[in-house]
Amino acid sequence: MKASELRKEDDGRLRERLTSLKTELFRLRFQAATGQLDKPSRISEVRHEIARVETVLREHELGISG
Repeated sequence: MKASELRKEDDGRLRERLTSLKTELFRLRFQAATGQLDKPSRISEVRHEIARVETVLREHELGISG
């Protein structure tokens, strides 16, 4: 999801999304450690998505509209 799409969401939904992404990242790391990971690039994708959500949440805190 693009940052512009995330900016339209409210803080509650963004926090839910952040929680689910962090859970997914944990599962992916666990799969990587046990050698069961099918798509290693997904870890990077999830990390970038987490960063986007955290950035938008911070923008909302500071009252920045982007």
